[in-house]
Amino acid sequence: MIYGVGTDLCDIRRIAAVLARRGDRFAERVLGPNELQVFHHRRARVEARGIAYLATRFSAKEAFSKAIGLGLHHPMTWRDCETLNAPGGQPQIRLHGDLAAWFTARGLSAHVSITDETDYATSFVVVETRA
Repeated sequence: MIYGVGTDLCDIRRIAAVLARRGDRFAERVLGPNELQVFHHRRARVEARGIAYLATRFSAKEAFSKAIGLGLHHPMTWRDCETLNAPGGQPQIRLHGDLAAWFTARGLSAHVSITDETDYATSFVVVETRA
C-alpha cells in the first residue's frame, strides 16, 4: 500500500551557484558520507558531473522528505538519507540513524527514480508499507 509520493525538480545552475559561493561546505551539509565520496570522485573527473550528482541527490532528498510527510523535520535530516546506486546502476535509498529507526518502525520501503539533463535534475519517490 502506498504511504506517500514525492517529487522534486532542481535547477542544476542554482546548485552550481551555491557551490561557487559556499564551496564544499554546502555538499558536506547535504550529502551523507557515502554520497560525499562519490561527489568528490565525479567532480574530480569532470566538474559538471559532480555538480549534477549533487543536484540529483539534493532533489532525491527533497522528494523523499515529501513522500514520508515530514519535510525537513526530525528525524529527517539531509545526511541521514542517502541515494546510492546499486551495482547495476539502480538508485536506492539508504537511511541512517534516527531516520532509519523511524522508517523501519513503520514498516516502510522506498523506491526512487532520478534523472538529470543539462540544467535540471528531477526525482520521484514512492514510499510504501510492507504488507
